Amino acid sequence: MTGFGRGEAHGAGVTWLVECSAVNRKALEVVINLPRDLAELENAARAKVSAVASRGRVNVSVKTDTSGGSASVLKVDEALAAQYVTAMRDMAERLSLTSLPTAADMTRCPGVFRLEEGSTEPTSAWPLIEKALDAALARLVSMRESEGAHLKADMTARLETLAALLVSIGRLSPQVVDHYRKQLRQRLEDAGVPLPLDDDRLVKEIALFADRCDVSEELTRAASHLKQFHTYLAATEPMGRSLDFLTQELAREFNTIGSKANNAEIAHLVVTGKTEIEKIREQVQNVE
Repeated sequence: MTGFGRGEAHGAGVTWLVECSAVNRKALEVVINLPRDLAELENAARAKVSAVASRGRVNVSVKTDTSGGSASVLKVDEALAAQYVTAMRDMAERLSLTSLPTAADMTRCPGVFRLEEGSTEPTSAWPLIEKALDAALARLVSMRESEGAHLKADMTARLETLAALLVSIGRLSPQVVDHYRKQLRQRLEDAGVPLPLDDDRLVKEIALFADRCDVSEELTRAASHLKQFHTYLAATEPMGRSLDFLTQELAREFNTIGSKANNAEIAHLVVTGKTEIEKIREQVQNVE
């Protein structure tokens, strides 16, 4: 969700410059910096930003470029100048000076001349500001889309890794019960109480274990989440919050598989999967 855009529009002897920058945030936060006499345009500018962004902190700076001609107004404080002239004449009379104050002397008197920013009517300024803002937002969106393409490629590769891990876990899962059956019989034999394979107590114990370690539901849900993830990545509307939710659900399924599987090899695959999910979770925070 990071990006930067700059736009400008010229009219009535003034060039309006608009810069938009965006950084990552879970929600949308818009900060508008306008000249003081144009504060009433903030809501209009904010609406423009909200139309193209749904997440992130977006800073908008609006200012004028007066390098081609000053938009400031020169003000002369004649009352203050008169006080300076009176004081200078009095001093000249007391000190018997022949020179009198000139207009050039006034330029060196603090406060007589000052530059003030010319005021601008919001209704006349908005069409130009809007034009510059649209250009800045278009460039901002273009940069964010470019970043999004890179994020999409990264997450797609990680989703493929997760899909392969689920296939491996699904292949190993049936072996867990068979391994437990062999271990249980070996323990009974070592303890001197061998039981036939069809003994009710043995069958019941193995059935209970098989039920506890069955991860077929988790595998099915995780595969469904991956499919939905791809669907959201292909969407054109904002999907950041939906992807965030799916990432949490994927993590939940892998955690459950790890706790139920009771198998070292599956546990290793689960750890690898959780690492990939965490990397996806970090990237999802940057998605619009």
